[in-house]
Amino acid sequence: MQLKKLTITALFIAIGVLSAHLVYIPVVVAKCFPMQHAINILLAVLLGTRYSVSGAFSISLLRNLLGTGSLLAFPGSMIGAALSGYLYEKTGSIYGAILGEVFGTGILGAFVAYPVAKYILASDAGAFVFVVPFLISTLGGSIIAFAIYQTPIRNLFVKYANHRR
Repeated sequence: MQLKKLTITALFIAIGVLSAHLVYIPVVVAKCFPMQHAINILLAVLLGTRYSVSGAFSISLLRNLLGTGSLLAFPGSMIGAALSGYLYEKTGSIYGAILGEVFGTGILGAFVAYPVAKYILASDAGAFVFVVPFLISTLGGSIIAFAIYQTPIRNLFVKYANHRR
């Protein structure tokens, strides 16, 4: 079972890294990357918090190494992935996972991105500057994840999610 979970996570990471070249929206100093957030939610529901956070970290790292991401991807994606997984585990609902992703990335991740931008990237942007682009990105990704979850693939998610409990 462990190998299956790692393989599924690796496939999501590959999709996340490859789609970075196709789907992103530049807003102020951040790149809005909705597929990252869709993947965070889907991994949280399918495999749990540990795999969602690991996937978010891996996608952010690979995107940075390939020049398609910024250091702001780490706090935004990883906090959202963690809260998404946590709230899904507590509620057992896709809505809990979405709420966790949106609040974790759009609010908490945006505020954690501020010191990263100020002290590492030497940006003069204020803390609230990151909230809007992070919210745009995570809301877009949440809509994508919800749409995917509503397809027949939902049965796969429910099967794996019930198996985890």
